[in-house]
Amino acid sequence: MNWLLVVVGGAVGAPLRYLTDRAVQARHGTVFPWGTFTVNVVGCLVLGVVTGAVAAGAASSAWRLLLGTGLCGALTTYSTFSYETLRLVEGRARLFAVVNVVGSVVAGLGALLAGLWMADALWG
Repeated sequence: MNWLLVVVGGAVGAPLRYLTDRAVQARHGTVFPWGTFTVNVVGCLVLGVVTGAVAAGAASSAWRLLLGTGLCGALTTYSTFSYETLRLVEGRARLFAVVNVVGSVVAGLGALLAGLWMADALWG
């Protein structure tokens, strides 16, 4: 049964990633990968809230599988982040590449901590 939760979450997360990436990227006229940056940071926030809710006993581990592993696993993308960073370097947009790496790590960790804080405020 656990695998089904992951599959269902992934089936929602993957198209959500694609649609969000396209919608965000269409609004920016820059080589910076704002779509991927957005889905990765949002995924970190959701994972923080889910993890905090499970830790506080407000949600079962099934929610962690559905939303954390399934949805967030398919929504976020390390491979596309890596590929887009490499493309920035190859396109001589090295500053954007550095900003993408540092910004993604800092914003992702910040979003995760914000999600944990939100869960603690709600259920802690």
